[in-house]
Amino acid sequence: MILKIMWKNSIRWSIFIAVITLVLAAIFTIVSTAVLAGAGWALGMVIVFFIVCIGVIFDIIGVAATAAPEQPFHSMAAKKIPGGYQAMLITRNADKVANFCADVIGDISGVVSGTAASAVVLQLTLAVGAEGGGFQFTVNVIFTALVAALTVGGKAIGKTFAISQSTSIIFQVGRLLYFLEGKLKISLLNRKSSKKPKA
Repeated sequence: MILKIMWKNSIRWSIFIAVITLVLAAIFTIVSTAVLAGAGWALGMVIVFFIVCIGVIFDIIGVAATAAPEQPFHSMAAKKIPGGYQAMLITRNADKVANFCADVIGDISGVVSGTAASAVVLQLTLAVGAEGGGFQFTVNVIFTALVAALTVGGKAIGKTFAISQSTSIIFQVGRLLYFLEGKLKISLLNRKSSKKPKA
């Protein structure tokens, strides 16, 4: 019975996160395309690297959520330290937080940065009047490889940082969520979570 409930919840979450991914991917693509359309190739490169940074940052949060212990945040929540309760909820729902941050946002950022990189290369080759030739091919290979290297390298370094500083990272994220809830009335966490605390 318990296994059946777990599978049902897992399927429900998978469908929900798939829909969220579809919507966010569309939004990311539309926004990045619109911004790049009105920007030069130099600004376009900055935007591409900004998208890469977003992917790396959310990957760090996802890893930190799974690595951070829940117990320190119980004490913070009991003392009503701003962000302590939100941090506790993050660690209690670490699997979903990691899935959203590392898989959804991280993968979307990877796809969008790759698409944006191709658009920037096209703008660059048009600017120098070398579209369709060997120059465009060479720049495309170099820029795409650079974006891939920064993404993978950034996430590799980020994982080490996330694991070693997991409690501090999740506490800062909790403080951000506390601010969003208190000042902007935006709630991103399910306060009715019935999951058992992490060991």
